[in-house]
Amino acid sequence: MQQSPRTGREGDVLAVVSQSGPTVSFFDAASDRRLGGVQVPAEPHELCYDPTQRVLWCSLTYHSGYYHANGGRRTELAVIDPDSRRIVEVVDLAPEHGPHGLALDTARGRLYVSVEGARDRPGGVVVIDTGTRRPLGRIDTDAPGPHWFAIDPAGRTGYATNKEAPFVSVVDLERGTLTAKVEVPGSEGLAVSADGTHAFVAAPYGNFSGSAEKRPATGIRVIDTRTASLVDTLPTQDVVLPVHLTSTGRLLAGELRMTAAEEAQLGRHEPGCLTVFCADTRKQLGQVEVGLFPLTITSSPDGRLGYVACVVSSTVDIVDLETLERLARLDIAKLGEPGAHGLAYVPRPDGQRPAHGLSG
Repeated sequence: MQQSPRTGREGDVLAVVSQSGPTVSFFDAASDRRLGGVQVPAEPHELCYDPTQRVLWCSLTYHSGYYHANGGRRTELAVIDPDSRRIVEVVDLAPEHGPHGLALDTARGRLYVSVEGARDRPGGVVVIDTGTRRPLGRIDTDAPGPHWFAIDPAGRTGYATNKEAPFVSVVDLERGTLTAKVEVPGSEGLAVSADGTHAFVAAPYGNFSGSAEKRPATGIRVIDTRTASLVDTLPTQDVVLPVHLTSTGRLLAGELRMTAAEEAQLGRHEPGCLTVFCADTRKQLGQVEVGLFPLTITSSPDGRLGYVACVVSSTVDIVDLETLERLARLDIAKLGEPGAHGLAYVPRPDGQRPAHGLSG
């Protein structure tokens, strides 16, 4: 008999950002029981778990609001201990502002953080030493608003998607320079294949003004990283924001759906959709209905479970990626913590496996 996808997850934790909370909440990965939370400064967006230092990095992006309408850009990252559930440090990146995308290179001890541009500089990526938690420098992306960032498995190349700029920025992480621009009609989330040969980019970006007929076709653009060129598009019915690649090679995309009469109004939505592809064959494997406005996706380290944070409904859908069935929904809004956004899966500390063995 096949084991439950929850089997053996006792002690593992799912961390969830509530951007309007502002809170990071912690849930037992086996039972979905809320274990506690930590208050953070406004407005938290993304999370990144560092297994080497055993901390969570949380980007504090705006004083209020979101990318297209905010009350000013923040300059900080919160460093959180997921075991004691407390902030251990707030790292100030000033004068850099609008930190959002987080990408970790554990081998080199580097954290890469996308930051928005200003009058005197373009947007870029700040490089942080994860041991000292201090910035080492920045890499320009030649675009005003790099928002999502990913690196290849070798830690040599980084990719920044840019909402308004019509290209994906490719940067050499060793030399700290912009090396290429791949033409894409505005872009959102992205992921890089396990062998580093392809990047999967959601495009066009989520601008819902104007006629839908005049917008570029929605989907996931496939970039050949060896030639820095587009080689394919995986079509989707609706605009995609988050993209995530699991350890088992499944490409997860969050489609945002709105009624035709409300397309110009952010905040009035129909249930979104988790669309699953095989990254190798680029074939669609299936779809699962999720909450309103899917914004962040992550998965368990074994690739069995997918987690979809939906910011408008403030829910997190938990999906069995083998059967493509929704197993549960965490209703973050009922906790008084609206705006589910960033996610991170935190395995139990070494040596703390449950003494009673596996459970179903």
